[in-house]
Amino acid sequence: MQVRQFLVLPRLPKEINNLQELAHNLWYSWNWDLVKLFIRLDPQMWESCGQNPVEMLSRLPQEKLQAAAKDEGFLASLDRVYRNYHEYLKSKKWFEREHADRTNETIAYFSLEYGLDTGLPVYSGGLGVLSGDTLKSASDLGLPFVGIGLLYRYGYFRQILSADGWQQERYVENDWYHMPVKMVKDDNDQPLRVSVDIDATPIQIQIWKVDIGVLPLYLLDTNLPENPSKHREITSVLYGGDKDMRIRQEIALGIGGAKVLRALGIQPSVFHLNEGHAWFLTLERVRGLMEEHALSFQESLEYVWSTSIFTTHTPVPAGNEKFDPVLVHRYLGKMISKMGISWKDFLALGRTIPDDETESFGMTVAALKTSAFANGVSKLHSRIARDMWHNIWPNRPRHEVPIRAVTNGVHPSSWICHDMKELYVSYVGHRYVERPEATDVWDGIEKIPDAELWRVHNRRRERLVFFARKKLREQLIRRGAPQIEIQRADQVLDPQVCTIGFARRFSTYKRGNLIFSDPDRLDRIVNNDRRPLQIIFSGKAHPLDNPGKEIIKQLVSYASEERFRNRIIFLEDYDINIGRYLVQGSDIWLNNPRRPLEASGTSGMKASLNGALNLSILDGWWDEGYDDQVGFKIGNGEEYDNVDTQNHFDAEALYTTLEKEVIPLFYDTSEIGLPTHWIARMKAAIISTGQKFSAQRMLIDYTNMFYLPAMDAGARLRQQDFGVTREVAGWVERMAASWDMIKIEDVEIPELEPTLYVGQNFPITIKVRLGEIRPEDIRVEVVAGLLNSQEQIRDFTPIEANLNGSASKGNDGVYSFRGEVQCLESGRFGITARIIPQSDTLPHTIKPKLIRWW
Repeated sequence: MQVRQFLVLPRLPKEINNLQELAHNLWYSWNWDLVKLFIRLDPQMWESCGQNPVEMLSRLPQEKLQAAAKDEGFLASLDRVYRNYHEYLKSKKWFEREHADRTNETIAYFSLEYGLDTGLPVYSGGLGVLSGDTLKSASDLGLPFVGIGLLYRYGYFRQILSADGWQQERYVENDWYHMPVKMVKDDNDQPLRVSVDIDATPIQIQIWKVDIGVLPLYLLDTNLPENPSKHREITSVLYGGDKDMRIRQEIALGIGGAKVLRALGIQPSVFHLNEGHAWFLTLERVRGLMEEHALSFQESLEYVWSTSIFTTHTPVPAGNEKFDPVLVHRYLGKMISKMGISWKDFLALGRTIPDDETESFGMTVAALKTSAFANGVSKLHSRIARDMWHNIWPNRPRHEVPIRAVTNGVHPSSWICHDMKELYVSYVGHRYVERPEATDVWDGIEKIPDAELWRVHNRRRERLVFFARKKLREQLIRRGAPQIEIQRADQVLDPQVCTIGFARRFSTYKRGNLIFSDPDRLDRIVNNDRRPLQIIFSGKAHPLDNPGKEIIKQLVSYASEERFRNRIIFLEDYDINIGRYLVQGSDIWLNNPRRPLEASGTSGMKASLNGALNLSILDGWWDEGYDDQVGFKIGNGEEYDNVDTQNHFDAEALYTTLEKEVIPLFYDTSEIGLPTHWIARMKAAIISTGQKFSAQRMLIDYTNMFYLPAMDAGARLRQQDFGVTREVAGWVERMAASWDMIKIEDVEIPELEPTLYVGQNFPITIKVRLGEIRPEDIRVEVVAGLLNSQEQIRDFTPIEANLNGSASKGNDGVYSFRGEVQCLESGRFGITARIIPQSDTLPHTIKPKLIRWW
C-alpha cells in the first residue's frame, strides 16, 4: 500500500506565532517565564502533553489560540519573553569574551543519550542528564559546541509497577513531528542523509536537529523504509537488545556521527567522547584523514589522538563496554582491512595487554589509548580510574597515569525551582545567570533573610507532598487498587515533616534498601511523635537487572506496611519532571552507594542548589564536596571487602547520623520557629555547590585543561598541509623503534653525610646511553622523595636534568645530564632517574612503554 505523506502544522494567529519558534528551542526548558506562558494557555493540557510545548500547540483548540491572541496581558508577556530569547541568542558570552580568537573553532560532543527535558524522552538517567546539562551550559558559555547522538523511536522504557511492586516495562513510540526536533534537509529541500555500511549493507541515516539555546544537537535516525527491518531497529530503544544491537548502535553513533558532521560541512577541531560508546568515530576520522590528506594510518591516528578528549564514567572494569573480537570483525573487518593496519594491531588498540588474544575489545581501553586527554568525573573516581587502567601504562607511577579529574556539574537554571530563582535574583542579582563564570556572586546568598529562605523552601516541600500524593493516586488507580487505598493516598506524607528524597537508577551497588536494614529502628525514626521523618523514593532498574528490580519490590512492600504507609512512598516511572520536584522540595538528599562505585552522581548537586542538605556516603562528588557546614556524611569513607560487613557498618552509620545529627538539627528551632542552624547549612550548601559544582565550572575546566590545548595541538599538526603530522608520526615511530637501545648507565651522587637535613640541596649527575636517539628528543628527570614501606618513592614531582655535555667521539652516545635535588621533608629519602620522550608539538608524550627507569 502506498501512502502520500503531508506535514500538517497548527495554524497559530500571527499575534502569537512566535510561540512556534520558542517551542522548538530547548531554551524553554530553563526559562520559567516562557513555561508560564504555555501553562497559561491550558494547564491541564501542558501536563497531559508531558510538558512538551510543540505537541501542546498542535493539540490546543483553535478558540484557545484565538483567545490568547486577543489577551493583551498574554501578548505583552510573550513579547517580553521573545525579546529576552533573542537577546540571549545575540549576547556576547564567556567564550567569546575570553577567547575571541577561537570562535571559528568547533567542539564536537558525542554521547549515546541526552536528557534535555521531559518533552524529549531520549535518555535513561544520569549519563544522559549530564550530557543535556553539558549542552545547556555550553550554550550559556557560548562554547562552539555541536552535539551528536541517536534519536530513539521508543526512547527508554516507561515503568509500571505491579501490585506486589515488580517493575514492568512499557515502550511508548515517540512522534517526532510533535516534539522539539526538526528534520535536516539539503539544498533541494530533501531530507539530508548519510550512508554507513553495517554488515555489508549500506544503511541510510536521517538527521534531526534540536536547538539548545545557541547550539545544535544532531540526532541520527535509522528508522527509514529503505533500511532492512533489522537495521531500522538500531535507533529503536536506548540500552535495549544484545551485544549485536549494541555494536550496531555504536557504529551508527560513531561512524555515522562523523559522516553527519562532514555532510553538514562542519569541521570540528576537537572531539569529545562522553564515554566509550562513540569510539568508532575515531576510525572514521582516521579513514577520512587517510583519504582526504593521503596520510598513513599511524599519521592519521597521531592527529586524532592529539585532538580527542575522552571522559570515562565507570569505576568498575566489568561496567566498561567490551565486544567479542569475532563480532567486531563481522562489522568492521572490511573497513580495517582497507586502512593499512593488521587485524592483530587493530585489536591491540582495545586490549589492556596488547598480545593477550583472550582479551575482548574494550571501548574504554581503545578510547584511552587514542585520546591525548582523558578524565574521570570526580577526584576520587579519577584516582580509581588511574588504578584501574594502570596496566595500559605499566611503567608509569599510578599518579602519573594520564587520566585527570574534571568533576561533573549541573546546569543551575534547569534545576533551581522558580521560587528560589526569584529569591536569588532579589538578593544576588542576575549575574549568577548572565555571568555563570563569576562564581563569587554566590557569596550573596548569605544576604537572604532566614525567614524568606525558609518560607520558600517550605512552599516547595508542600508542592512536593501534593505532587507525590497525586502521582501515588494515579499509580494506584492504574494498578486497580481498592478504593479505600486510593482515597488514603490523599493523606500520605505531611507537608510540615522533615522529608528525605532518594531518586536514581536502582542497582545493587546503590543500595536503595540500605535504610531498611533494620525496619524496626526505621519505624521508630519515621514515626517519632515529636520529630518524625518521611521518605520519597523513585527510580528505575535496567530491564535486565533483576536484583535491582528486587530492591524496588522490597521498597514497595515495606511502604505498604501499616507502620510505614503514611511516611514512605515509592513514585513509579521516574523522569526529569519527578526528579525536579524531588530535588526542589526535599529537605535531605540521601545517597548511599557502596564506596567507591559511584563515579560522581549529580542529583545531590541539584538538590543542594535548592537548599537541600546531602546525607551521603563519602563517594563520587561528595567525597570532595562534603564539609560539616554543608551537609552530612555517612561513615568516614571506610571500605570493606565483605559486602555484608560494609552494609552493616554503613547502615549503622546512616541510622546514627539521622538520629544524632540530622533530625535534631532540623527540629531545633528558635523562639520565632526558625531552624536557624539548619538554614545556615542550607545557605552554605547553596554557595558551595553554586561555586564548585555547576556544569559551567565543569566546562571552563574542560576548556582550559583540554579543549584549548587540543585546539593548539591540532593547529600545529595541520601546518604545511599536515606535513607536521607526518614529521611527528615519523618521530614517534623512530622513538618507539629505538627506545630499547637507551639506558641509564649511572646516577652519580656526591659524597654526603649519612644524615641530611630538610632544605639541603645537592647536585646529581646522570649518565645516559641514547643510541640513535638525539638528546633534544628526550627529557631526563630526577625522581626524589620519601620512601614507603616497599622502598618505593611516594608521590613526587620530577625534576628536569639539563644536558651537561656529551662524551667524546667514540663513546657510543653516552651523555651527561645534571640536576639538583632538595630535601623537602624529613624521613627516609630515595633518589632515582628516568628518561621520557620530549616533543613541543604533541600535547604530551605519555605513551605506553616509552619510559626508561634507572
